[in-house]
Amino acid sequence: METSKKTLYLMGTVIKLYLTSQGAEALIDEASKMLSRFEQVFSANSDTSPLANLKETAYKAPQKVDSDLFDLIKIGKTHSEAEDSLLNIAIGPLTKLWHIGFEDACVPSQEEIAAVLNLIKSENISLDEENETVFFKKKGMTIDLGAIAKGYFCDKVMAFFKENDAVSAMVDLGGNVLVYGDSPKGNAEWQVGIQNPFLPRGNLVASVSVRNQSVVTSGIYERTFEIDGKTYHHIFDSETGYPIETNIASLTIITNHSLDCDLYTTKFFGLDIRTILQKVNDIEGMAAIVITTDGRMAHTHNLKGKIHYSSV
Repeated sequence: METSKKTLYLMGTVIKLYLTSQGAEALIDEASKMLSRFEQVFSANSDTSPLANLKETAYKAPQKVDSDLFDLIKIGKTHSEAEDSLLNIAIGPLTKLWHIGFEDACVPSQEEIAAVLNLIKSENISLDEENETVFFKKKGMTIDLGAIAKGYFCDKVMAFFKENDAVSAMVDLGGNVLVYGDSPKGNAEWQVGIQNPFLPRGNLVASVSVRNQSVVTSGIYERTFEIDGKTYHHIFDSETGYPIETNIASLTIITNHSLDCDLYTTKFFGLDIRTILQKVNDIEGMAAIVITTDGRMAHTHNLKGKIHYSSV
């Protein structure tokens, strides 16, 4: 039995892989190649990636895409069109307009926002499952899978590890954490940290005990832009074209698959704390931790005894 660890710098983030199995080092090298390929196919920031190329081609005629890319677009479109969902994979033209998280971030004019609102409707993405093609009904549309891609990649890598008889494994893709088996300390459960949304990255408000599950936190603190004394965050309302008005500072979802964590942290973020907890309590195998902008913290009942608070 062999244990191997690796840290990668891909997709604009830090990726950590851990595996205990026969031939662990070779398997981690193969997983690294998988992630490099995903970066090349799924990148929204590269002008040459198959995903980015759709902007120039998919409004002219249906475009055949990679099976993994089609799969995630299909999942994202389905969840984007669910009732009250904040997820919108067609949001690209709006996020590019604001560009929050980049040096040229700005507050667009109302006219500029109005001009792109018609381009960010996911129902204008047409998919052909038999041929795995994507078609845009309007010129200027783009697809942004940034809210859900990391979870999809995590699940793919973990599935690869399990197929190769992993005994223990972790995939940490820039904060999307997915674990399997015993922790490196020999404990049945892993301790995964929850970021304090009011302090610099690395300051934890708590940790949560999990086994064979993923933990993902989304927050308005992750990318912000301040001008004239007002702070704007990167989570947008597709109806108004502005960042959503919310008293939620961060939402953590814990469940078996990292993609589900991504989907539900995004879908539920615009709801109030009580509604979020009620909805998650009704989903079997899912748990949530919510921190409000005024510093309150609450969690679903199934996390009782699993949260360990950090000393201040």
